[in-house]
Amino acid sequence: MIVNLTSDLEDLVRRKLRNGQFGSESEVVGEALRLLGERDRLETWDKDEVRRAIAAGIASLQAGHGVDGESVFERLNADLGDA
Repeated sequence: MIVNLTSDLEDLVRRKLRNGQFGSESEVVGEALRLLGERDRLETWDKDEVRRAIAAGIASLQAGHGVDGESVFERLNADLGDA
């Protein structure tokens, strides 16, 4: 398969290779296509699915399964400090 890219996209691929994020042009394009597929998947969520997910989250909180936001941020900060 041959793919023609604009000069801006070619520059982006080269930058990704230079900074060591990817080992080949194919890896960069593969990741881009994977992300495009993920975006497509997320766009297919309909409003009813979103409403159901929100309702499930609210029910979980009301059942006492929530976590205090401050403690979540403290744990995240501690984890990031160890990185």
